[in-house]
Amino acid sequence: MARYIGPVCRLCRREGEKLFLKGEKCFTKCTIEKRPTIPGQHGRRRRAKMLGFGLQLREKQKVKRIYGLLEKQFRLTFDKANRSKGITGERLLVLLERRLDNILYRLGLASSRAQARQLINHGHVLVNGKKVTISSYEVNPGDVVGLKESFSQNVHLQQALNISRSRGVPVWLELDPEKPQGKVLALPSREDLTMPVQENLIVELYSK
Repeated sequence: MARYIGPVCRLCRREGEKLFLKGEKCFTKCTIEKRPTIPGQHGRRRRAKMLGFGLQLREKQKVKRIYGLLEKQFRLTFDKANRSKGITGERLLVLLERRLDNILYRLGLASSRAQARQLINHGHVLVNGKKVTISSYEVNPGDVVGLKESFSQNVHLQQALNISRSRGVPVWLELDPEKPQGKVLALPSREDLTMPVQENLIVELYSK
């Protein structure tokens, strides 16, 4: 499976805002707070004001990096959203939120989406009691997502749960930290997604 293996703090610096890609470090020792400039030898220069295509491209790159997708994966997700009924931009965000790795992160069973993908790939994740090893698996309302019982005392899981207590769990999910598992109560609406994303810019970019 292709994936980005470079330093993720560079991605936050490139977008000029926190993308929360490294779990606890993003809340304690975030690199962007010390070095808010764009990475590279010309990063200290004043940012040029972006218009049109530049804004659209940066918004697409930001959403890709938040969810940890490469270009082909992201484009396939957009095409699926474009074929479905409803507002394309909102459907795109809902499809991204339905990914299994994102659900684990939102529930607080993983401190980041990257850690969630590792748990899934290693076979620690159950959906409705059955092992699932595909990070892009789409959950449905009523699905129960959790970890194997043997993993319940893992130190990384306990750290993730501690972070989730301060971060909170979205209203469309329900967490039972004792098991540990959570339930998908409903699909999220646009109002439930509080990320600073302008999905209309992504739709405009791909519509050219």
